[in-house]
Amino acid sequence: MDKDKTLKILNNLNKNTLMQTLEIEFVDVGEDFLTAKMPVNSRVYQPYGILHGGATAALAETVGSCASALFVDTKTKIIKGIELSINHIKSIKEGDVFGIAKPIHKGKTTHLWEIRIVDELENLISVCKLTNIVLDKK
Repeated sequence: MDKDKTLKILNNLNKNTLMQTLEIEFVDVGEDFLTAKMPVNSRVYQPYGILHGGATAALAETVGSCASALFVDTKTKIIKGIELSINHIKSIKEGDVFGIAKPIHKGKTTHLWEIRIVDELENLISVCKLTNIVLDKK
């Protein structure tokens, strides 16, 4: 896997999407993980001035779904998230958060990912579990 090429391809997919709106950027990839970052600022706040759980969910689903796409032939297959659960551990008001997706299960038709959301000091913000389905393109 060419890390720089993979990150460039993934980041180019963000144009004109929610990921661009939330400024989600893929920053690291390896054989068994994918990492994306998102800035925490007023654009992703909930009314108390902290990171909105929905923005956290968007980061988690983005990094987990893209991680699944790395393991299938995207010319013939499409990835869709079918279940996402999140436990919020700690709040954050500023800086960046990082979503790190690691596989729990990579089957032919379903993938299960653990996504840890951490801050710049690696403090755990949220723990997420994402189930993706792998479908044939029509």
